[in-house]
Amino acid sequence: MLNASSLKFFDELMRTSGPSGFEIPCAAVFRKRLEPFADELYVDVTGNSIAILNPDSPFRIMLAGHYDEIGFQVVYITDEGLVTFRAVGGIDKVTLPGLEVDILTATGKVPGVIGRKPIHLQTPKERETVMEINDLWIDIGAESRSEAEKLISIGDPVAFRVNYARFGKNRVMSKGLDDKIGAFVIAEAFRLLSERDCKLGVYAVGTVQEELGLRGAKTSSFAIDPQAAIAVDVGFATDVPGVEKKQWGDVTLGGGPIICRNADINPVLYSRLISAAKKGKIPVQIEAGHRASGGTDTAQIQLSRAGVATALVSIPNRYMHTPVEMCDLRDAENAAKLIADTISSLDEKTTFIPGIDGV
Repeated sequence: MLNASSLKFFDELMRTSGPSGFEIPCAAVFRKRLEPFADELYVDVTGNSIAILNPDSPFRIMLAGHYDEIGFQVVYITDEGLVTFRAVGGIDKVTLPGLEVDILTATGKVPGVIGRKPIHLQTPKERETVMEINDLWIDIGAESRSEAEKLISIGDPVAFRVNYARFGKNRVMSKGLDDKIGAFVIAEAFRLLSERDCKLGVYAVGTVQEELGLRGAKTSSFAIDPQAAIAVDVGFATDVPGVEKKQWGDVTLGGGPIICRNADINPVLYSRLISAAKKGKIPVQIEAGHRASGGTDTAQIQLSRAGVATALVSIPNRYMHTPVEMCDLRDAENAAKLIADTISSLDEKTTFIPGIDGV
């Protein structure tokens, strides 16, 4: 099981808010956790946090987990003191009316609720139609524009209200599990490797702006120039009604981390992950990916400079991109162990060129 300090870190990380482009609180928690284990630790101009083991090693392997989350941004304040907003990242509009949010200002959080016209006042067609974001608003209780402007500013980021909770013995529910649980996993793998006296150069990167186009992964991988990289994100759990397994594969919460196979994945590194899982008796699930390429930091890192050998380990997630995502801590624990075991099996002479030695 995850130790007490690991669970404390996870709890603290899940209670932060960091929509894409505004990740500073999440980054601070990530760095605080990794500082005792790192030989070097720094932040780049994009906002990525990079912890390093053995910075002088010529062999560099990058771990990436993004700690940004989907959210919103203040666009306008009406004469009545209501706040209009735009989406930051891919938002499921069906889930929005009635939600509690926090506007993240320079002086602290301002609570609000997402409002819409009551169902009693809607036409039959309106009741059957998903409202667009520009038909919704955030109510912060202000009675006028001038009152609202004393509390918030145009451009302030908006996050779903912190709602982290343990469900049962092993499962967790929260907004922003995509992908704070991935950042948590790479931090845990980094800790394990530091305790094993790893000799390779390991770069654990909390990446930013993944939800806006894998932007942090692009800048950090260019700077690090790794030979190999493992990204950790969330993957679709298909153990709920209405998800067609013939199309999306068979993935269950608690069934183990997902190892992806698609064009983003280096076959040698993939084989190393499979071998480590078998040797360590770590349960894993294999998926072909929900697309042939793209969608995670792996896709951007793979194409950095002259190319990087990349792999993707995912944590099964129900209700992705809603405020009530759900994951299983056993999958996160096993993912961290899988990554640490895989890196422990490498040395400075390891090559990832496909077609060598039959791989």
